[in-house]
Amino acid sequence: MANIKTKRKRVKFASDNVAGACPEVLDAILKANEGDSTPYGNDQISTELQNKFSEIFEKDVIVFPIASGTAANALALATMTPSFGNVYCHKLSHINTDECGAPEFYTGGGKLITLNGINGKITAKELDEAITGKGVVHHTQPCSVSITQVCETGEVYQLDEIKQISEVAHKHNLNMHMDGARFANALTSLNCSPAEMTWKSGIDVLSFGATKNGCIAAEAIIFFKKDLVGNIAFLMKRAGHLLSKMRFVSAQLDAYISNDVWLKNAKHANEMGKKLSDGLAKHNSIEIAYPTEANEVFAKLPRDIIDHLNSEGYIINEDELDGKAVRFVAAWNTQASDVESFLDTIKQSQ
Repeated sequence: MANIKTKRKRVKFASDNVAGACPEVLDAILKANEGDSTPYGNDQISTELQNKFSEIFEKDVIVFPIASGTAANALALATMTPSFGNVYCHKLSHINTDECGAPEFYTGGGKLITLNGINGKITAKELDEAITGKGVVHHTQPCSVSITQVCETGEVYQLDEIKQISEVAHKHNLNMHMDGARFANALTSLNCSPAEMTWKSGIDVLSFGATKNGCIAAEAIIFFKKDLVGNIAFLMKRAGHLLSKMRFVSAQLDAYISNDVWLKNAKHANEMGKKLSDGLAKHNSIEIAYPTEANEVFAKLPRDIIDHLNSEGYIINEDELDGKAVRFVAAWNTQASDVESFLDTIKQSQ
């Protein structure tokens, strides 16, 4: 029987989830493994995280380390949205399209009200018009708003946009949640402080992402509005996210936010995303679908280029944004040579 050679799968640019952990995080895990420690988040590393995050955000915050972004989002929303409540979000938002109903499940039946927005971002005006039915017993009740930073089209909410949306939410006595899966990428893109992009712009609770930017499995729910903490500890336990060896999650976060590791990683990923976007834009047959403002690039590619990339082993997801564009993502470990090799592969198809 003849040997059939197939191209080795190239996962580079398929997502920033394909990247491994950065050296600082791995070293921190090994260090946390030395000796014994108190379980369930009562260890020294987890305890000290409160002060470290408070220093970064210039505010006394309450932090709950958690292992996944979906859990962070769903449980954060559960603290501010009862079973009869609404969460207003963009129609393309991760909580609406990629979390298998987790927000609805953990809120006990809360309803996601989706907004069209402009590209991947909701607008203050549309949100204001959508908030209706408050106090009407026949309607689910407006309770919270969730925005994604970086949003699902690779764009970044500007500080004024966050403030305007938050002002509308708070005018209606709704709480503001930010899905910060790529929080550091947005932060370095805006060149602002963590405080400016969150509580100073009206964010009440943040899902702080780290897994995509150099950690193995580490996120955090960060409360700026302390009275929302409520029963989060019980919700985490019931959801299976009160980890007995929480120190290994906390150690990742500790290393991540120390010595600007998170910012350096994100800055590099964004630079590689721009390099890739600029290279793709030079091809007459390729259209950049949305502005490249962080590390994600959305492009409209002709069929022959997609087929060629597939034949060369690259994983091309044609289902992004309802098939309107193909997504490529640079990561903290993407090298300039990776980008150049990818662009050379595209040239070979023409």
